[in-house]
Amino acid sequence: MRRMSEVLLLQGRELEPGDIEGIRRLIAENPGWSRRRISEALASAWDWRNGSGQLKDMAARSLLVKLEARGLIQLPARRQAPTNRMVRPPQLNLEWSASPVEATLRDLGPLTVREVRKDRATQQECAAVLAQFHYLGWSGAIGENLQYAVTTEAGQLLACMVFGSAAWKCRVRDAFIGWSPLQKQQRLHSITNNTRFLILPWIRVPHLASWILGQVLRRLSGDWETQYGHRIALVETFVDRERFRGTCYKAANWIHSGATAGRSRQDREHTLKVPVKDVYLYPLDRRFRQELCG
Repeated sequence: MRRMSEVLLLQGRELEPGDIEGIRRLIAENPGWSRRRISEALASAWDWRNGSGQLKDMAARSLLVKLEARGLIQLPARRQAPTNRMVRPPQLNLEWSASPVEATLRDLGPLTVREVRKDRATQQECAAVLAQFHYLGWSGAIGENLQYAVTTEAGQLLACMVFGSAAWKCRVRDAFIGWSPLQKQQRLHSITNNTRFLILPWIRVPHLASWILGQVLRRLSGDWETQYGHRIALVETFVDRERFRGTCYKAANWIHSGATAGRSRQDREHTLKVPVKDVYLYPLDRRFRQELCG
């Protein structure tokens, strides 16, 4: 097993060699514990909590898995198949009417925008359409996230949106904010990433996308505070420029701050090329820089 001789940054935490040794002792002294129990005990020992006071056991579990991947610890064998984003969700027997809907926003009538993390049926429907129709697919979310569904008065699903963890590295975003590495480490949780936005392919309604963005952004920070105990200061998204022009983000007054370098977050050797993506940012507070850099 490898030994760590320097500070390691994982899940927003700085781990020193003594922290790794403590994790090894926790595992060795409790050979009958599951990975879940180890992660809960670790979060409790560190008093690692989110803004609403809940233990961050899922973050602890992700940290443990990353340490094992680096050869720094050895976890007990999994007791069941993982249910995180690395595993595709079960296929649902859902059917949609794919008859084209061509109308104006006014013609659609009243629309409802709902956060659906606690509405299992609608959440499953959103997961299914994202998996089938979004170009990136969908395997679920871990960590802090919010998911929105847009429906008609009759309950017809029109669109889905997902917000999750912000990217750790984004040169143009970090330059736009002007924060230090320490400030980023301490306050990255105040940024969220619009990881998915899908309007079902048979819905053809001019200006619907920018309208949805406006509706969701007006409530996003408040919803986040209700769920996780802290507000959001800035939203980011990455638009594949080979596929999209970012028109709806521009129409909703997002700021085009530059482009990615065309490398994956897994590309430690700087050899893996991925599509260049345009970076769009949307401050939710005029004092966002003070909140992120203060």
